[in-house]
Amino acid sequence: MAEKKDYYEALGLSKGASDDEIKKAFRQLAKKFHPDVNPGNKRAEERFKEINEAYEILSDSDKKTAYDRFGHAGVDPNYGAGGGDGFGGFGGFGGGGMEFDLGDILGSIFGGGERSNRNRNAPRKGDRVRTEATITFEEAAFGCEKEVNVMRVEACDSCHGSGCKEGTTAEKCVNCNGSGAVTSQQRTPFGVMQSTSDCPKCAGRGKIVHQPCEKCRGLGLVRRSRGIKVSIPAGIDNGQTISMRAQGSAGSNGGEAGDLFVTIAVMRHELFEREGNSVLLSMPVSFVQAALGTELEVDTLDGKVKYSIPEGTQTGTTFRLRGKGIPNLRGSGRGDQFVTVKIVTPTGLNSEQKELLREFAEAGGEATDSKKKRKRK
Repeated sequence: MAEKKDYYEALGLSKGASDDEIKKAFRQLAKKFHPDVNPGNKRAEERFKEINEAYEILSDSDKKTAYDRFGHAGVDPNYGAGGGDGFGGFGGFGGGGMEFDLGDILGSIFGGGERSNRNRNAPRKGDRVRTEATITFEEAAFGCEKEVNVMRVEACDSCHGSGCKEGTTAEKCVNCNGSGAVTSQQRTPFGVMQSTSDCPKCAGRGKIVHQPCEKCRGLGLVRRSRGIKVSIPAGIDNGQTISMRAQGSAGSNGGEAGDLFVTIAVMRHELFEREGNSVLLSMPVSFVQAALGTELEVDTLDGKVKYSIPEGTQTGTTFRLRGKGIPNLRGSGRGDQFVTVKIVTPTGLNSEQKELLREFAEAGGEATDSKKKRKRK
């Protein structure tokens, strides 16, 4: 097989060039050697193919990693096959009857590969479980305890997780010697490779259950709905999530149970809105109360409190009630409540009330409908 040109060299770059440098070099060279620009030029056509092949490898992060590590052999399993030098990309690894674990090679290239299959019967943590709890505005402010229904995987209470019928035990798989995994070998251009996979006889469990538990059918685990009490802290906000360790699905092979994540949904309040740790309230006030000033009864999370507004208060005026907001979730103290005055225009006035308002307006120099009518007469 003809020796392939180094991909970096094909693009006029040094090894370790960045993604941007690779892309820029490819665009410049592809434009220069494109067949449409060089019709009938076989050499330009071959150069264009060479550039494309180099870019295809170096623009792919996984292929680039393999190429940087093992050369052409890392991205082309047929490279070097049939030649006298064996698998040259590994410096002669293909000769001398040497063996390699495919899991080792894949793991070094892609970060794990098949090697992760080896400890199949090691303790494994259970799956996470997620659910939601709906609470009121006040419950979010002051905290509460709620029970949520969770569908999770638990150890079978009939066989206690063994998967075996009562009075029986599982047999250790002789095919994998209880490991749950088997190793196979094959000859490739890389040399003799070995890979690890699930034991076909025990399906990777490392044991064989001859008389399975009728309740869980030999799995040792069942799916069950369970009511779990959740302590919701004061000050929690809508959309925040509480983590409860080991309240998720059961682990396997003696592993710890997964965690439970409860996302909080806070119902809207008919009066209050929340902004951080502050409580916002729009307070309707009559024209007379705003003009003359008055003492109001203001709703708060702690009940009604009295607050005096001065005369001449304008609509949109906001006053603060310190310490009447939401408790701090991760600390002491509370936020404040902000009350915005909203002056309400009276409706449904009788004739006497209207006349009094006209007199009030005229006393202040304002023109009213009645005054205009008198002028016309």
